[in-house]
Amino acid sequence: MAASRLPPATLTLKQFVRRQQVLLLYRRILQTIRQVPNDSDRKYLKDWAREEFKRNKSATEEASPTTEAQDLKEANGIVTTTGVRSICVREFSLDQGL
Repeated sequence: MAASRLPPATLTLKQFVRRQQVLLLYRRILQTIRQVPNDSDRKYLKDWAREEFKRNKSATEEASPTTEAQDLKEANGIVTTTGVRSICVREFSLDQGL
């Protein structure tokens, strides 16, 4: 059997597809954050998203179907089994009712 011509760091098809899904999720999160009206909130959310993706950069384990199902129940309908359906940004004020 001939040796593979691919470099050792080449992604499998499954890894490539997962990487594309993660990049799409990151872009969608940043697009949604751009809609936040308050500059300081927008900066905080952008920094938070960036740090979370950096923190999980080396994650390779995929969620099992049972773990994913539990996460979906906790997300109150924001996430579907195929990924993020929508991220809602709601305006709020800290001085309401005080």
